[in-house]
Amino acid sequence: MPKIVDHEQRREELTRIVWRIISQDGIEGATVRKVAEAAGVSVGGLRHYFDNQRGLLSFAAQAVARNVVTRITGHLDADLPGMQRARLILEELLPLDDHRRVEVDVWVACLVRSHVDESLADLREASWPGERHICRLAIASCRGLPLPDRVGEELADAGLESQVTRLHVFMDGLTFQTATFPHRFTPQAIRSLVHDELRLIEAQCASPRRG
Repeated sequence: MPKIVDHEQRREELTRIVWRIISQDGIEGATVRKVAEAAGVSVGGLRHYFDNQRGLLSFAAQAVARNVVTRITGHLDADLPGMQRARLILEELLPLDDHRRVEVDVWVACLVRSHVDESLADLREASWPGERHICRLAIASCRGLPLPDRVGEELADAGLESQVTRLHVFMDGLTFQTATFPHRFTPQAIRSLVHDELRLIEAQCASPRRG
């Protein structure tokens, strides 16, 4: 009887292997041959998932995006206070544990590589609006507003969009610094920075506007 392969389980196994190799050895060290060796299969056995390094990197980045979206969707579906939801959404982008640290390492490495590798152009083009959407979800949660339904849907007024822009820049800087200098940021320190930024946004919302 032929062996039945659970492709979804195999995909998850390969995802973890690819992430680990990229996180430890960098993108240049992540080759199809090395992944095959780590997975205990032939190079040909990986062709169902990817057949060259470009396909491997796309596979790794897409897996990160799927996981982050799944976790954020869980927070959106949960009955949570707005500030808590906003914090949890933003924390999914940050290296707060071993799993998310590897995800951030992979995502940043692939994003940097996308500037010289057009096979990752779709990742580069989707990254900015995707992160901006997550920041809109956070701002809307803080304000108790309806959440935007789709990527690219702006919030109600220019003042809110200005807060989204500031939060997006803050999150990009925090993600880059915590990924590049992990020894300088404990998980508690990272969470405190996110908490403080959201409190600043909340205070701005509460302050009366001057005419």
